[in-house]
Amino acid sequence: MRTLELLAPAKNLECGKAAIDHGADAVYIGAMKFGARASVGNDIDDIRELCLYAHQFGAKVYVTVNTIIYETELDDTKNLLRALCNAKVDALLVQDMAILQLLPNDGSYVPALHASTQTDNRTAEKVAWLQSIGFERAVLARELSLQEIREIHQQVPEMQLEAFVHGALCVSYSGLCYASQHCFHRSANRGTCAQFCRMKFDLIDANGQEIVHQRHLLSLKDLSQIDDLENLADAGVCSFKIEGRLKDVDYVKNVVAAYSQRLNKMIERRSGDYRRASIGEVSYTFTPNLKKTFNRGYTNYFLHQRQPDIYSPLTPKALGEYVGKVKELSHGSFNVAGTASFANGDGLCFINERGELEGFRVNRAKGNRLYPLKMPSQLKSGMSLYRNNDEAFNKILSGKTAERKIPISLSLSMSDHGLMLKASGKGLRAVKEVVEIEAQFAQKSQRDNILRQLAKLGNTPYVATHIELDEEVARYFIPSSVLATLRRQVIARLEIEQSVPSAAPKTIARKNARLTWQPEYQKFPYIYNISNSVAKSFYKRQGLTMIEDAYEVNPQSKSQSTAQQAVLIMQCRHCLRYSLGYCVRKGGKKPTWKEPLRLRLADGKMFRLEFKCDECQMNVYADE
Repeated sequence: MRTLELLAPAKNLECGKAAIDHGADAVYIGAMKFGARASVGNDIDDIRELCLYAHQFGAKVYVTVNTIIYETELDDTKNLLRALCNAKVDALLVQDMAILQLLPNDGSYVPALHASTQTDNRTAEKVAWLQSIGFERAVLARELSLQEIREIHQQVPEMQLEAFVHGALCVSYSGLCYASQHCFHRSANRGTCAQFCRMKFDLIDANGQEIVHQRHLLSLKDLSQIDDLENLADAGVCSFKIEGRLKDVDYVKNVVAAYSQRLNKMIERRSGDYRRASIGEVSYTFTPNLKKTFNRGYTNYFLHQRQPDIYSPLTPKALGEYVGKVKELSHGSFNVAGTASFANGDGLCFINERGELEGFRVNRAKGNRLYPLKMPSQLKSGMSLYRNNDEAFNKILSGKTAERKIPISLSLSMSDHGLMLKASGKGLRAVKEVVEIEAQFAQKSQRDNILRQLAKLGNTPYVATHIELDEEVARYFIPSSVLATLRRQVIARLEIEQSVPSAAPKTIARKNARLTWQPEYQKFPYIYNISNSVAKSFYKRQGLTMIEDAYEVNPQSKSQSTAQQAVLIMQCRHCLRYSLGYCVRKGGKKPTWKEPLRLRLADGKMFRLEFKCDECQMNVYADE
């Protein structure tokens, strides 16, 4: 039987606890530094508290240390790793291979190592190499199809595979995007991405002819694979990852609840094959709805092979759920044709006649008659209307929306040493506690009082679903204070038993492997992202001969192999030629333009496109 994990993002401690409460089996969170989201760091005390909270439910906490590390930061990184080990985090998500050398090696607790998607995990060869050097899990590239995932699992069956199933998509293979660094000196590999791919571009051909004017040509829709959890599990995925460490607690509640419920339904049908990775039963006070959460429109991306409708050229912003057509405009108000209900404060939007997104807030809603705070001048009858802020749904999410409890059985009996209380439950180690008492027979049965006192589990994560009393016990008078003390001791023992066991020290082998996983690695060695001397030494020991500094370290310094070349800043499976209907290999029209094509930003910067049809890949180069 395989264990399946729902992995949720945690912007902070509040989001992390909410994720656990709403059904996550694990959460991933950033520390104060080196977490690939520079704006959302968390101190060690909060991470330690989150670990204690999660471990009650057998859930895990993974900490992202997945930026590249500069030479001057090696000591800080080493200190951070020691602190995270002491906090008993369950795993570290890693990009920079220096981390493997900086972990404590004194026999103390060391978390598991997960290879971040930033390490470009798209082939079985790469995943096998990662396993050989000490990684227990690889976070797969978002671009992979079910068949590609299945092949990786078949070739590296002992490696845990984690796949993104929901959230924002990067257009470039993760870890290989240098566009933000090149244009704005803000590195995606350092957690400060400037969202280059969400910008407007012109598409022009080699003669300067404009093919597309000012559209978001690299802006992808958001990922949603909620309908494919079973397919992914059958292909070998063990962890389903929700993107969103910048998202607030409402997003976490809604998305985690939706995926947890769907995963439970699948496991109910396949109980002989799969089980959840954590324990506890969740009760919800709301119905999750992914359409009401921030999204740019949804796509399952390349999971079922290539499809054209994966990007959102009109806007990089949240469009929201479709709510109807505009009709009957009058002074300061209009009607909506549809069945949706509205509330004061709703945020609505539409695509105007220029193909641009416009939004407005509803000041007053009277049935399907809406009175905007300011009437949009571009709003026309017949336009499609979308809601990207649902005030009524937000109000529901602002309250308590879920409770997670662990069912336990309690058994009270007399022993040779006194009164003994045992506790057990699915996924728990059975525990017992004994207190000495002076046995005094009661005038009447104490059964009801004993049951009432033992059931008072209050703010603990446990609920007593079955309480068994030895017949002899009910005959004695047992003070309520004694029962309360015994109950607290048993619960404390349960919590101790849920603590994380020590992990084995990691060993790093030298694998005789070809380290050029794609042709670009040999041609552009900076994409190994080697930014410090420790990582450089590591790769030398692994047999890498051509070592070049990461692009962020010195963008102007190129090795002899790349000195005369344009800078490769993106490798994308998203292909504009295909999306515009001009991929001849896929049945598209024959292009009428002259290549190479280029993207042009509003400031005039140009980026050449290379279509590698044999690999079904589009490379983006910065023209010098």
